Amino acid sequence: MKKEISSKELEGRKKKARRIIAALKKLFPKAHIALHFSNNWELLVAVELSAQCTDKKVNEVTEKLFKKYRSFDDYVRAKPKAFEQDIRSTGFYRNKTKNILAAAKMIQKKFNGKIPRTMEKILEIPGVARKTANVVLGNAYGVVEGIAVDTHVRRLSKLLGLTEHTDPVKIERDLMQIIPKKEWFHFTYRLIEYGRKYCPARPHNHVLCPLAKI
Repeated sequence: MKKEISSKELEGRKKKARRIIAALKKLFPKAHIALHFSNNWELLVAVELSAQCTDKKVNEVTEKLFKKYRSFDDYVRAKPKAFEQDIRSTGFYRNKTKNILAAAKMIQKKFNGKIPRTMEKILEIPGVARKTANVVLGNAYGVVEGIAVDTHVRRLSKLLGLTEHTDPVKIERDLMQIIPKKEWFHFTYRLIEYGRKYCPARPHNHVLCPLAKI
């Protein structure tokens, strides 16, 4: 078991987090979600499809998908076998199909066709865990109740010494302790951009990364 960090260590992480946030703001002042969508339902679909898949691939798939399924009701009536083929290239397509189509039916039946605005309610939707919930609530409604921990945030938070954990829920809890709430929403997208542009998962010389000195 990992021990709880001391108040001194926590203060140290807060100082480091402030320096990282300041550097990221200069590098990526306008960082935002890379997924394409035109309404809140399409946002949820795109985020569910992005699990274990690149945003670039998801955008290629949804370009056709959103033309075929134009309304929310089209998803409610969708045939699973056909939908599986429509999203096949995003990976884990059977599970994603099951979750997305079940989500459409639940949202229609329980939430009057509208994606709920609270963390408690949105977590009831099939396929929605905290990462998806944070992304959808923040981008759809400007509701910020946490920090979305995707693969980049998970990897870089540990690399930068902001957490010792690998579990996304524990990482989010650690980040929420040291990052000011007003920065929660943008922190995710700035760190994602940083991972893509400067510090990818593949082996490279970290000395050349802009945040290396921090």
